[in-house]
Amino acid sequence: MAEQVLTGVKVLDLTHHIAGPYCSKLFADYGAEVIKVEQPGGGDPARAEGPFPGDVPHPEKSGLFLHLNTNKLGITLNLKNPAGVEIFKRLAQEADIVVENFRPGVLASMGLSYEVLAEHNSRLVLTHISNFGQTGPYRDYKATELTAFGIASRMSRQGQEDKPPVRYADNVVQYLAGCKAASATAIAFFGAQFHSMGQEVDVSIQEVLAGATDAGLTSYGYSGQVPHRADSPAEAFVNCADGVVQFRVAGGNPRMWHRMVQLLEMPELEEDPRFLTPALRTQNRSDLADIVLPWLMTQKKRDIAEKAQALGLNAAPVLDIGEVAEDSHNKERGFFVEVDHPIAGRFRYPGAPFKLQEGGWEVRYPAPLLGQHNQDIYCHRLGYSKEDLVRLRASGVI
Repeated sequence: MAEQVLTGVKVLDLTHHIAGPYCSKLFADYGAEVIKVEQPGGGDPARAEGPFPGDVPHPEKSGLFLHLNTNKLGITLNLKNPAGVEIFKRLAQEADIVVENFRPGVLASMGLSYEVLAEHNSRLVLTHISNFGQTGPYRDYKATELTAFGIASRMSRQGQEDKPPVRYADNVVQYLAGCKAASATAIAFFGAQFHSMGQEVDVSIQEVLAGATDAGLTSYGYSGQVPHRADSPAEAFVNCADGVVQFRVAGGNPRMWHRMVQLLEMPELEEDPRFLTPALRTQNRSDLADIVLPWLMTQKKRDIAEKAQALGLNAAPVLDIGEVAEDSHNKERGFFVEVDHPIAGRFRYPGAPFKLQEGGWEVRYPAPLLGQHNQDIYCHRLGYSKEDLVRLRASGVI
């Protein structure tokens, strides 16, 4: 296999579910050797989450797990067992990075604090990913996507004013946190290489959302004013002949107003006394919407978007998942890739989140079966015999 940009980097992955595995996945997909450490028996809880082929649950067929753990090696190890802790210490001596997303303090309670791990590996980077960080009054709070959106202030400004607040769909915060954690870990790793000094990285999922979503918190720092939810204009997302299109009536900017009139093919609007100035167009916005919205209902969403974009207007079709998967743009860029798994079979998954000219994203092998690489890692790397593995398995260590 050709070398990738992170070939030679060694990562121990103690993460589960989404944010942590996505962080380590980014390292694995760009060439790092990532060893995913799972609890014997059940493994990562994501193995129990769908989607599953044929909607039949199976620990080796979870689409979520298979996507988040491509290109990783997989071992089982019980860190609640003293023998398992000692084995992990040996693995950590040769690692560059350890990533974990246990509750704050759990790793240290196992005897695997940063100080212990760094004692025999001074360049080690240990990344913690947790809901609210390793310190502070909320440190031990449980959280979901809703919790993060609520406590980071985002929900207070998301949605229409006369309706309950909303959040983004699915697990956006988890993936965003995983991405930020990978960036922070890479920064710490390269710092360790330049300065021969490792360190701990503390990633708070709540802080990732609060600090990166929008400028609301910054504007409060400038003005002291608390922004609230504003009623979203109805024409921001509108029905058309074959679905929904993102389209905002351009009334304020004279240049954009002229382009919208061209799109509508209604030159008479520029002479209409209700719409002669930006102020009048704002004042008579509902009248303008009464003209634009019926026109949109006669058009197909892709046609609207293509015509608007050609004129320099911001518009886009609202695509469902199936349409995104079959979209010509995604196909031309090769965004979706097929991965063949020995148990689940061959399926399409999202591919490279960004492209490099050389040594970039690559599928080397599918997500590991539970404990698939125990013999490779324990025998070939650490010197255990096959008989030792039988003993360790029988005693619940692996």
